[in-house]
Amino acid sequence: MAINLQNIRAQFPVLHQEVNGHPLVYFDNAATSQKPKMVIDAITEYYSKENSNIHRGVHYLSQQATDKYEMAREAVRRLLNAKSTQEIIFTRGTTEAINLVASCLSRSLFKAGDEIIISAIEHHSNIVPWQMACEQSGAILKVIPVLDSGELDMDAYKKLLNEKTKFLAVNSISNALGTINPIEEMIALAHAKGALVLIDGAQSVPHCTVDVQALNADFYCFSAHKMYGPTGVGILHGKKEILEKMPPYHGGGEMIKDVTFEGTTYNDLPFKFEGGTPNIAGGIGIEAAVRFMEEVGVENIANYEAELLAYALEKLKEIDGVNFIGEAKNRAGLVSFNLEGIHPYDAGTVLDKLGIAIRTGHHCAQPVMDRFKVPGTMRASFAVYNTKEEIDVFIAGIHRVKQMFG
Repeated sequence: MAINLQNIRAQFPVLHQEVNGHPLVYFDNAATSQKPKMVIDAITEYYSKENSNIHRGVHYLSQQATDKYEMAREAVRRLLNAKSTQEIIFTRGTTEAINLVASCLSRSLFKAGDEIIISAIEHHSNIVPWQMACEQSGAILKVIPVLDSGELDMDAYKKLLNEKTKFLAVNSISNALGTINPIEEMIALAHAKGALVLIDGAQSVPHCTVDVQALNADFYCFSAHKMYGPTGVGILHGKKEILEKMPPYHGGGEMIKDVTFEGTTYNDLPFKFEGGTPNIAGGIGIEAAVRFMEEVGVENIANYEAELLAYALEKLKEIDGVNFIGEAKNRAGLVSFNLEGIHPYDAGTVLDKLGIAIRTGHHCAQPVMDRFKVPGTMRASFAVYNTKEEIDVFIAGIHRVKQMFG
């Protein structure tokens, strides 16, 4: 089914403006996506009509807010094809979800000499928490190297796996390179060694179908703000039997059943990991974002973004001096590159003057930049509301950059 691009773009108010006297071209979707009106309206309606704390109130507003918040949990369960809403934990984002798992397991699972494997193309949010877990537990961090193509060295990964391997944490799609990792194979290999697995799906959920039961990862996490939802809210999916054995992440209201000065009984899942008043409006916003994706069709989104990527790559390859950073065979809707002799920051600044928003820098993936010996890259990343005409404007902007810097 073809998407109705005109209808989709009409739902995003932010797209219909000028920046520096030019129509906005927004190609920074890997950092955060724009929000459709249904998401904005859902948040506005909560604060306008239903604002109340959830779960603990018997009054009407509290019940209304609770019902909508829990509808969002069910929407996420449906999106991921999870077994139960008990496996869906609200967090502040992918970063907190990863930190939750790393912190809890450093207290309950990891011990000195255990090995934790990550990859060389991870976001800092999937590096630093595991370094901290190793410092706390005495575990050892191992890194899967990346090939010149931007693909993981799977032979090296297989050699890293051994009886000491306790955990694998890897992204599904690299935010810096667009590489789609073979996570199904990686999960199966790790499980064969008895290791648990966490998948950072921040760049996957907005762009392709995710079935956590089919993947069989022990943990899967992502952020709402990259999938047309609000900032400050994310999801951790975890297998129920594992979450039940883990200690709580932090203490406070909602994550308890009973509190006395002699001791505390923790709440059932998922509330055991949701201490404190959550981002209620953000949770309700997730439900609207899921509805938007379902109405367009996740498969339709994936197919259309693949078209945009192919078109952008075709046009960029025609430009002299474009150096691609990572050219994996299997990649998502973003392209990371540099212009010969031009700093990415300078190029991005010129493009901004033309109304074109891209991301420049290390993309919170400094080890990737060190591996490819560059200070940073220019990254253009696409969403379902982008057009080939916008890519043409972007390509014209690249030519303008080259003219300015000679």
